[in-house]
Amino acid sequence: MSPTATLDARPDDGDDDDDRVLLHRAARGDRRAFGRLYDRHVRPVYWQAYGVLRDEREAEDATQDVFVTMWHKIRTITLVDESVLPWLLVTARYTALNARRSRLRRRADELDERLASDEVVEDEVEAGLVRAEIDKATAMLSPVDRRLYELCVDGDHTYDMAARELGVSHAVVRNRLSRLRTRLRADLRSVKEIS
Repeated sequence: MSPTATLDARPDDGDDDDDRVLLHRAARGDRRAFGRLYDRHVRPVYWQAYGVLRDEREAEDATQDVFVTMWHKIRTITLVDESVLPWLLVTARYTALNARRSRLRRRADELDERLASDEVVEDEVEAGLVRAEIDKATAMLSPVDRRLYELCVDGDHTYDMAARELGVSHAVVRNRLSRLRTRLRADLRSVKEIS
């Protein structure tokens, strides 16, 4: 007679403490047998996971994952000394290590996001300071130069369009804008040196 036939022939009295028998019954779909294995081994599995994770909630999640894995792989589990516990402990350790790596990866991603948002804020502050200095410098320009700045630098007018609007030649616009840009660059350079 095969070992399977011998196991099938045994009556299920509910008091059988043999992991091998319970695992065999659970593999056939006996949820009570699986529940008995769970009740028997849940504590050591939890403590194995907790030893790696050092967090109660994460250890509980890892323990649940171990027993879900056991249910899915129940037909392929190899017993050691007639016990499923060694398999459960090894699975608990690897499950907890994977959970810890995942947690560390999430924390690193969150830190990257925070650093990126800090850089964005710094860039916005710096851009605001530069904009304030430009506004200050353009406020001190002559009315014609200020209008040229608004049309050609801040706006989208070509030299010809600005020349027509102001009633001056193309050369005047080009020369005045060249001097204006040189002056603004010098003003902004001094702002960068201060910050």
